[in-house]
Formats: sequence, C-alpha cells, structure tokens
Amino acid sequence: MTLDRSIIEGCAKQLLSAEQDVREVVKITDAYPQIGVDEAYDIQECLRSLKQSAGVRIVGMKMGLTSRPKMQQMGVDTPIYGFLGDDNAVDDGAVVDTARLIHPKVEAEIAFVMRDALQGPGCDIARVLAATDYVVPAIELIDSRYENFRFDLPSVIADNTSAARYVLGSRPTAVEGLDLETLGVVMEKNGQVVEVGAGAAVLGNPAEAVAMLVNMLAQRGQVLPAGSVVLSGAITAAVAVAAGDNVLVRADGLGTTSMRFV
Repeated sequence: MTLDRSIIEGCAKQLLSAEQDVREVVKITDAYPQIGVDEAYDIQECLRSLKQSAGVRIVGMKMGLTSRPKMQQMGVDTPIYGFLGDDNAVDDGAVVDTARLIHPKVEAEIAFVMRDALQGPGCDIARVLAATDYVVPAIELIDSRYENFRFDLPSVIADNTSAARYVLGSRPTAVEGLDLETLGVVMEKNGQVVEVGAGAAVLGNPAEAVAMLVNMLAQRGQVLPAGSVVLSGAITAAVAVAAGDNVLVRADGLGTTSMRFV
C-alpha cells in the first residue's frame, strides 16, 4: 500500500516536534492504522531528511529488537533499524540533561566503526569483520516519544527506534582475535551491577546484526557508508535512569564507557 505523502510528512513532523519539545504523543497507528513496516520506514526516512535539513549530520545506524525473546514479544522475525545523527552523540563520561528527555532508559551494546562501506544483499559476518575498523563498548539511551513507552512495530520504526543519545568507549579495539559471541558485558548504575550479558545475546553474534542491517538497507536501495558507527543491539535489558544517576558499561577486553545524568 502506498501512503499519501502528506501523511508521511505529517507523522515525521509530529515525531520531530515531540522530540524537540520533549512531549509524549499517541502512537501514529492510532490515527493511521494502515501504516505498516514499509510505510514506517518511509516516515523514518522523512524524519531523517528533516533533521538533515536542520543541519544534523548522519553518523551511523542502530539496530533494535536483536534478541530472540524481544522479537517474539513484538511478533516479528527480523530486527529493525534506525539512524544515528551527530545530535545523538555524547562524549565518553559526559553529562546528559534529563530535562531534554521523556522517559530515558539505557542499554549496553557493542559498537562497530566501519573502515569500508558495505552493500547487500548477501552480506555476512565475515564481510562485516573484514570491513570493520574497530569496536568499542557503547551505551545507548533510548527515549520513545510515545505515551507511557507504549507502541507497536510500525510506530517504533517511524520514531527512529526510540533513538535519543549514545556514548562510545574511547579505546578502539581491532576485531581480530576477539570472540564477540562470548564477550562479557557488565552495566553498573551508581556503582552497583544492574545487568550482565554476553555478545551472543545479539543474534548469536553482534557482527550478525551488522550484516543483517546491511542486507535490510539493500532492500531499500541503500548502503552502509564507510566511517559509519553501528550500534549492533542491546546485550542487556533496558534500565531506567533519572537525574543523579551514573551509568558505566564494561566490556571484556574493550574497556569502559559511561554517562551521567542531571
């Protein structure tokens, strides 16, 4: 089904203003139940264009719903993806203002920084690893613009998969010799361990998530550019944060990264 361009643009503008004004909105499928996954990505791409027109530089991509239980919960058999703008980036250890967020939550991830461009279809783990410049631990802060963090699949895709902020570790590590499947990750909140996990939580291997991203982009005639940052998906469950919290993620052999909240 082809969605009228005015609806696509209207939904994108609504979601952009919700982010800018820090206010909740009802999920877009309440007003337009005919929106499916393809139309949701059309809205996401419109949102991306609106941000670029305002001066935001696209620096990479992110994957969502990369755990099998989460996919089952949402009734899908493939993850979803969104984009990362330079307005999402936070320096390692920097402060995040919770007054600019609606209901923030954090997840521990492994981020890939790509040396070479990748194009599907047919991308696999071997091609991803060959194209990777380095990996670092990452914290993704998600912040759905929807009321009470409630949404369906098309709505969350359109909302750029709840992308809000992210921070990368400051010690680049080559992928050669790393066992990404068994790589352990610990998340601490205010000095207490709150989540632990391993790379296998992300589709069995975080590099598989990057390969899947490349193949999904190919379905829409797009490529993953060289230099892209890719958040490969949550290794841990999302943890709510508030002003005064400090969050640190430690990944075996990769070092740490952190953010604090005011």
